[in-house]
Amino acid sequence: MVPTAYIPTLDGLARLRVALESLRGQTVSCEVVVVDNGSTDGSQDMIKADFPECRLIELGQNLGFGRALNQAISEVGDGPILLLNNDVVLEPEFVAEILATAESTGAAMVASVLLQSEAPGLIDSAGIIADEETLMAFDFLEGRPVAIAAEVGGPLGPSGGAALYDRAAFESVGGFDQQIFAYYEDLDLALRMRIAGFTCALSSGARGIHARSTTLGSRSPEKYGITGWSRGYLIRRYGVMRSLSGFARTVFFEGFVCAGQLVVEHTASGIKGRLRGWHAARGMERRHLPEAGLTRISARIAVRERLRRLF
Repeated sequence: MVPTAYIPTLDGLARLRVALESLRGQTVSCEVVVVDNGSTDGSQDMIKADFPECRLIELGQNLGFGRALNQAISEVGDGPILLLNNDVVLEPEFVAEILATAESTGAAMVASVLLQSEAPGLIDSAGIIADEETLMAFDFLEGRPVAIAAEVGGPLGPSGGAALYDRAAFESVGGFDQQIFAYYEDLDLALRMRIAGFTCALSSGARGIHARSTTLGSRSPEKYGITGWSRGYLIRRYGVMRSLSGFARTVFFEGFVCAGQLVVEHTASGIKGRLRGWHAARGMERRHLPEAGLTRISARIAVRERLRRLF
């Protein structure tokens, strides 16, 4: 079946245009749906004038990543679900490669290889991995040479920036958690799909260039607040602090991240966000961790990766 590509966007006219041009240049065509979260920069007019083949869904307000996509996916499309950020530029074989991997592996989730915009020979993300005890998540293979993607297995799940999902599998777990406004919704979806028995493959030939955090900025207080909320919510929802070890490691990791934000960026937004997310999950049914797909990530590696992001 023909896949449907869904692109959520907010005031990203210039980068959205380039992303849509890269979709137009694919060797295998797909339907394209742009989900506009209330842009005020003329994005809607640009799509109507220059990309009439695209379906535009105008939400009129910012519903966030998961809610916007859930609505679009429920309204349009009946084939495989291809999710793309508006800051990803695809290589011409991307769609063909990711579909071929899904067909050959039978995986309900397929991660692609996103390359760093400033160093396209290095991987920005090849999906997501997460610590088996704290759920602290990292981009799979970040900073590694692109060739290594052909030599490894699949991650826990794909990054929402460029991912393929089997539609029936996606719908069977309820799609994205609508409580999560943005960030880590792809981690939560991967966990729930793993719990349901679905697997993730990595398509080493499906590649694109990714300009990271172009909507909110990689170090903005607003982003720290939103990511903090999602962390607090998931920590409580999955009960990762119920064991003594889980409590100690989670407090250490989260404390380290928040301390770094305070010292380097002079913002407590991450702390406040975590507290709000923790409170939002109060009384909700606890979710269990999957038996497969998670990784034991040492404190040394976790600290090193977070320091690299800060500096």
